[in-house]
Amino acid sequence: MKTRIFALYKLLAVSGIGFLLLLSCAAGPRPAARVAGGNIRIDFDKSLNSRVAAVFNNNVSYLSDNYLPSEFVTITGNTMNAFTFTGKSMEKVDDKIGIGKKYVINAKGALLSKQVSVTVYDDFPTIAFFTVKYVNTSDQELTIDSWTNNQYAIQVTADSNLAPAFWSYQSGSYEERPDWVLPLKAGFKQQNYMGMNASDYGGGTPVSDVWRRDAGIAVGHVEMVPKLVSLPVTMPDKSQALLSVTYQVDKKLLPGESMITLNTFVSVHQGDYFASLTEYRRFMVKQGIEFQETPAAAYEPIWCAWGYERKFTMQQIYGTFPMVKKLGYGWVVLDDGWQTSEGDWYLDKNKYPGGDRDMIKFVDKIHADGFKAKLWWAPLAVDPGTDLIKNHEDYVLLNKDGSRQDISWWDSYYLCPAYPPVQEYTKELVKKIIGEWGYDGLKIDGQHLNAVPPCYNPAHNHAYPEEAVEKVPEFFKMIFETARSIKPDAVIEICPCGTAYSFFTMPYMTQPVGSDPTSSWQIRLKGKTLKALMGSTVPYFGDHVELSDGHNDFASALGIGAVIGTKFTWPVGAKKNSRIDLTPEKEQEWDKWIKIYRNKMLPTGTYLGSLYDIGFDKPETHVIAKDQVMNYAFFAAQWQGDVELRGLENKEYQLYDYVNDKDYGTVQGPVAKLNVTFEKFLFLEAKPR
Repeated sequence: MKTRIFALYKLLAVSGIGFLLLLSCAAGPRPAARVAGGNIRIDFDKSLNSRVAAVFNNNVSYLSDNYLPSEFVTITGNTMNAFTFTGKSMEKVDDKIGIGKKYVINAKGALLSKQVSVTVYDDFPTIAFFTVKYVNTSDQELTIDSWTNNQYAIQVTADSNLAPAFWSYQSGSYEERPDWVLPLKAGFKQQNYMGMNASDYGGGTPVSDVWRRDAGIAVGHVEMVPKLVSLPVTMPDKSQALLSVTYQVDKKLLPGESMITLNTFVSVHQGDYFASLTEYRRFMVKQGIEFQETPAAAYEPIWCAWGYERKFTMQQIYGTFPMVKKLGYGWVVLDDGWQTSEGDWYLDKNKYPGGDRDMIKFVDKIHADGFKAKLWWAPLAVDPGTDLIKNHEDYVLLNKDGSRQDISWWDSYYLCPAYPPVQEYTKELVKKIIGEWGYDGLKIDGQHLNAVPPCYNPAHNHAYPEEAVEKVPEFFKMIFETARSIKPDAVIEICPCGTAYSFFTMPYMTQPVGSDPTSSWQIRLKGKTLKALMGSTVPYFGDHVELSDGHNDFASALGIGAVIGTKFTWPVGAKKNSRIDLTPEKEQEWDKWIKIYRNKMLPTGTYLGSLYDIGFDKPETHVIAKDQVMNYAFFAAQWQGDVELRGLENKEYQLYDYVNDKDYGTVQGPVAKLNVTFEKFLFLEAKPR
């Protein structure tokens, strides 16, 4: 037997919280308890520290040799992770999720006992679901500051010479609008707090993921409403990365009282984060989340009047319609500037002197020209000095100190989404926009849409302040269902302006969007993320092409299977000093891409996100299956060498570059290689012969 190496303790600071990291070698003692699912294994030692293994193709791969304190609490600022194993049991489960096993592992500490319950299901072989119960076994009152579940390390593999060693999916929303998918480097840390990270930036999808070339690990929670957890990801040194789920509770426990954590999980996967997000979505649907059918109109390309910005004139918009129609766009979007203020939503009399009559006339004109009409709206915002605040001051969300929460972009305040009068006021606005004015959809916009802070307005009689946070999805559900009750095929676009999208509002939108991407890379990674979370045929809108690299990168939207759109101004000079005029040269380019889009209609195909790793596979590759044809999109600044065509059947395929009208001959499946040279992108369709 190999010599056992006893524990080495090392003090680390992770996300600002110090804890003891227990290091032991892989050849250490037999685990005190083991949880085994189809593809996941979790070993616990006698201190109830744990480590995770991915089991694929009969190969057991521990993501770390080290056991870590994986479930623990902090009490009045001190981390309490010293527990001693006392027993274990296992029972079969058969519930609405399916058939599986529940493992219960018990331990005791100086002040608390701990019971870790872990459930694995046959139908979710890569995931283990956790709740942890703590009981105050002392003779004194204890204050639990926070709990942590599913804290694990993922180590660099011994034979790895990759740089970076890890890629990650980061789910927090921040004012600087960072990439959701990014490589890690030593010294990296991001808290991924699902609450407010700035006055009007917060929320997200409660999953964080870190993967290396051979395997990955994700953690998160599976509660049915948003919770103010953090999902910190750190890389303290070049050898490993750490991730976990933490929650600030500030809960007092009298002797004998107990506390149970939220339902959290750990999952393992091969390839990139697409697998973990897809399984997360599938589990949440099994729990009761419902996604509605997508109307065909949601796949129509979009022209938005935002090119003329807030000070648009009706003459400018009407004057652009002939080119919008000539190019074949299906939607006309009236953006910000039609209203007198956020909150009141009165029509600007300079643009609509006849009031409602003029707005109805405008929408009728859009319809008469063969378009569908969508209206920009920010339903959670109210400006200072509006009639709404003067007459209904109680509508506003208040912070603990009684102040109003700012929405910085518009110099507005938050309305409280959980307050019934706010919901009723908003419902009546939807009835006016869709029912009276005749719009076919809504563009709901703003970086503040993902989340709100807890509300302390005494007029609202909240059961608890976090009720405002948890009822944000209910607010959007009301909008969605009201619009659909008037027009069953209404399209609801939600654009949370660079934030990381809350999964909990996704069932109540028809169309997610790239939401002010800062690069073409963001257009593609957001598309992959949203197709994992909402389904492979979701009509993800890549946002205005003018926001892409070079302001003309239709390829990134087309390759990811996104709906394309633009905000061009026309004719040249219609808007003074416009940088997005549709010149004759641009017109040819825009016309080329919209014809390709309409010919292929790739968003209606099945995005096969598990075939390629967006981080490690080079060149970056995306593939969409449609009508037995495999559509590949390769991206790189420059590429010369082989590309690999995965996902083919065992048959011969004809390869064709439909962007440049070039025949690449035939290849044989199920996996083929082709030597190519390209700059920026290459599109190939593989059609079975």
